[in-house]
Amino acid sequence: MKSLLHRNIGRRAVLGTGLAGAAALAMPTVLRAQDRSIKVGVYGGYFKDSFDANIFPEFTKATGIAVESIAEPTGEAWLVQLSQAARAGQAPADLSMMSQTSTLKGQEQELWTPLDPSKIKNFDGLLTNFVSTYPDDRVAGVGAVAWYITLVTNTDAYPEAPTSWAALWDPANKDKLGLLALVSNSFLLEVTARTFMGGTDALDTEEGQLKAFEKLAEVKPNVRLWYRDEAQFEQALKSGEIPMGQYYHDVTGLAAADGHPVRSTFPEEGGILDSGNWVLSKASDKVEEAHVFIDYMSQPEIQSLMSRKVGTAPTLKRDLLDLTDEEFAAVSSDIDPIIPRYDLYISKSDWLNQKWTELIVG
Repeated sequence: MKSLLHRNIGRRAVLGTGLAGAAALAMPTVLRAQDRSIKVGVYGGYFKDSFDANIFPEFTKATGIAVESIAEPTGEAWLVQLSQAARAGQAPADLSMMSQTSTLKGQEQELWTPLDPSKIKNFDGLLTNFVSTYPDDRVAGVGAVAWYITLVTNTDAYPEAPTSWAALWDPANKDKLGLLALVSNSFLLEVTARTFMGGTDALDTEEGQLKAFEKLAEVKPNVRLWYRDEAQFEQALKSGEIPMGQYYHDVTGLAAADGHPVRSTFPEEGGILDSGNWVLSKASDKVEEAHVFIDYMSQPEIQSLMSRKVGTAPTLKRDLLDLTDEEFAAVSSDIDPIIPRYDLYISKSDWLNQKWTELIVG
């Protein structure tokens, strides 16, 4: 998934197919006749198709606001498009799904219209890491979707599930690991800091970051594959060729449900919780409609639907949801998660990438 905006088409297809499995609702033709409307940017392909079929029509039925969905390009191209358009007073989309890093970059440009928490009924029920704020505490974004990266194993090769991320460093696992290939999508510095350095605050300084790199470098003899192609690692995990690594909790669960010998484990240090926000372009005049939309998407019923049908982790506190223990475990965990240090991927991006190449994957 790389980060929310860096998801590849294969990943979106997995998510979208899950939601499309729900009873599909045809987009009513009456939508075009509605007086109120909003343009919403979502990831293209199956993911967009699923929202078009299952989420947006129900939102329109409930509110009378028509939705025009816009397929976002991958990478940071959408952020660039929104920024350039805003300077011309235009909004290619009013609301957009935006990765945490791109949200922060947009904040530096004051690109996002601040949101009013009083207009989002379940705002106080949102988990705090799903609220992105400007330095003066204005709300810049509210969690749209979230997902976990966990410790995954082939059950034939590992009859017993590992309990800690420290398993990645175990000499017994030499040449057995598949790990994500980029510093900014693997979040392995954060895993290292949580597992061996007391928490991700250890990454506040360059000295701490170097210590994390040095500790992470010790994992290199165990790595068979630094992967960018998710399908390549998934297939190798299923076959047992690469029997351990990091991967997406929900996708691994789907593979296990299909009978493949794989498991996803939330280590005692927590899974990696990545996510993206709903953000409102400052060039949009649909402020009221945007708040109605975010309020709707933040309802417990909609968050539960997303978890069941899309496999995304809920952005609301668990006690507000009607998910069974089994349904919740399929997408999330009560273990305190590892939250990526998105701030570092902006303030220290070049340096981190340089050290990652020199010390880890070079």
